[in-house]
Amino acid sequence: MSALPAAAAYRAAQATALPQPLGGLASAGEPPSFADAVARAMQSAVSAGRTADRKSAEAIAGEGDVTELALAITKAELALQTTVAVRDRLVSAYQEIMRMAI
Repeated sequence: MSALPAAAAYRAAQATALPQPLGGLASAGEPPSFADAVARAMQSAVSAGRTADRKSAEAIAGEGDVTELALAITKAELALQTTVAVRDRLVSAYQEIMRMAI
């Protein structure tokens, strides 16, 4: 995959908002649900990616600080790695449940 289609796909993904979980976020009296926690984690990961993009654009334009850029990119990479790890665990748990005998 070349860089141009990947960049276009990333921009398209940024343009779409994350859907709210069913029922919205938990109210003050209720404990947060798993869906709320996943939604917040995804919003945080997307935010880290957008910050890294903004810092990269600033650095390319000669306006940004290299240290801030490195920190933003590291945070975005960590968020992506965490998201992938959680996804892998969820898929593994789903596959294990599907193998259970009834």
